[in-house]
Amino acid sequence: MALREHIEHTLLKPDAQVRDVEALCAEAKAYGLLGVCVNPCYVEMASRLLAGTDVKVVTVVGFPLGQNESSVKAREARRAVENGADEVDMVLNIGALKDGNDGYVAEDIREVVMAAAPADVKVILETCLLTEEEKVRACHLAKQGGAAFVKTSTGFSTGGATVEDVALLARTAKPLGLQVKASGGIRTLAAARALLAAGADRLGCSAGARLAAEDAADGAAE
Repeated sequence: MALREHIEHTLLKPDAQVRDVEALCAEAKAYGLLGVCVNPCYVEMASRLLAGTDVKVVTVVGFPLGQNESSVKAREARRAVENGADEVDMVLNIGALKDGNDGYVAEDIREVVMAAAPADVKVILETCLLTEEEKVRACHLAKQGGAAFVKTSTGFSTGGATVEDVALLARTAKPLGLQVKASGGIRTLAAARALLAAGADRLGCSAGARLAAEDAADGAAE
């Protein structure tokens, strides 16, 4: 499976403009990437630009802190799907997880999952802020809440995806029927391949088009 088939070409910068989203979608189409990930205000536009293609439109909810009320996250998710989002990446309530308030965390996820249906939901764990035990517990809560994926990072905290975290999530989440998305700081072809080898199913990266091109060129040279 080519690298491009795992890539969600990502643009979540606060200063992203219309022209940037247009370029992102054009690159995703040109390189045959799996999807684009954009801020909620650009979902409708991306959906229109990618109509008639196989490129998924992904957006974020409760981003980047995860501390919105569950009803607000749910409304945000519902609106995103109405606007054309195929998948929703939500940030879990990290403070609640650390407090051991597992019931709240699971219900927070469940509300978003129900609001986003039939779109799949990924739960962003922000692994750089969690202990190993918390990462494992978060995977189980994502399953309880009905999510389809766990995801490493927002890219806006103190660290991004690591091989070690992806391997831990894969060992924990995949037996539960969940997939794993690695995101945050994936800038080289070697890093992308290492994360896939560790068990990632998806890669969220702003360098998606460049990495796909490098992977294709490397394959052609073999």
